[in-house]
Amino acid sequence: MLQYIHRPKWGNSMKTVWHELYDAAKQKLDPRVLSPFIDAGGVAAAILTDKGNVYTGVCIDTCSGLGMCAERNAIANMITNGESRIVKLVCVMSDGCVGSPCGACREMLMQLDPNSPEIEILTDLTTLSTVRLGDLVSDWWGTERMKGMSQ
Repeated sequence: MLQYIHRPKWGNSMKTVWHELYDAAKQKLDPRVLSPFIDAGGVAAAILTDKGNVYTGVCIDTCSGLGMCAERNAIANMITNGESRIVKLVCVMSDGCVGSPCGACREMLMQLDPNSPEIEILTDLTTLSTVRLGDLVSDWWGTERMKGMSQ
């Protein structure tokens, strides 16, 4: 049976948090061809929720354009397990470097929760540099509508 969720084992060290998220995502990297139409596992993502749980996902690329990025698959995994508030996100590319969410993923992340602009995204594993989602999507179209939601 696959383990879709786990509770991290870090203390208060931010370095440990980022490395554990990176490792959780990197463990899911497994580029493979599923059919003549679908490749999967070339990018992986791990998200940390406000409840301290980690969810992972991999990209699914299709020739019909119906695939999903790793970040959105991790979000689907999180929602399936009853959560919806993300605090940290790590994307790992096929070469092991961290990456940034694409525009579609940024949009889905922004629509998820009123606190989404505060999501921290790892941009460099060596320096542990991060960026807030709100800085990547600084003039988001849904800000006014989201203000009515409870924080």
